[in-house]
Amino acid sequence: MNFIEEVKRLDFKDIGRWPLLFRALAIGLLFVVLTAGLVYFVPINSEMPDLELARKEEQDLLQTFDEKQGKAANIEAYKGQLKEMERSFGAMLRQLPGRTEVPSLLVDISQTGLAAGLQEKLFQPAAEVKKDFYAELPIHIRLTGSYHQFGSFVSGIAALPRIVTLHDITITPESKDSGPDRLILDVTAKTYRYLDDAETAPADTKGKPGKPAVGGAG
Repeated sequence: MNFIEEVKRLDFKDIGRWPLLFRALAIGLLFVVLTAGLVYFVPINSEMPDLELARKEEQDLLQTFDEKQGKAANIEAYKGQLKEMERSFGAMLRQLPGRTEVPSLLVDISQTGLAAGLQEKLFQPAAEVKKDFYAELPIHIRLTGSYHQFGSFVSGIAALPRIVTLHDITITPESKDSGPDRLILDVTAKTYRYLDDAETAPADTKGKPGKPAVGGAG
């Protein structure tokens, strides 16, 4: 009987009755399969955390790439928006009076009220309030006249070439018996002056105690 015929006669349900040679071969084959499984699966399982970390890093890199690609694709649009903002900002700055222009602007504001037919009871510039790159110049104004004249005054202020804003507006009757043409307008007008470089520069620290003098003897 040859080897193949003996294999065909083996009863896989009763391995214990197999000849010694076949049992040894079966055990050896099982050992090889188990060893191969351990060699393959154990390193894979031990590297799973690294694999997950690498996948996460890949997703983060892809997201960063997409964001940068989107910015790069829109760079020309961003440049155009920046130029438009610079033009708008420059136009607004040109509407701010310089230090030497403030007195004439105050005259223009006062003349706007008179041109509207209002009587000026108070025109009191207050101390300017400095901000980051500009200064506010508040002016307390009291005028008497009618609603129509007040409207003309507000329109005239809006038409001035320099920026002037109106705040804290109150309108009251001049007296108990006064008609609609005798009203009092109390308002704070604010104009804005652009600060020059000397006003926005940090204070000079030369000569302060504890600081070495520049150009002193060595």
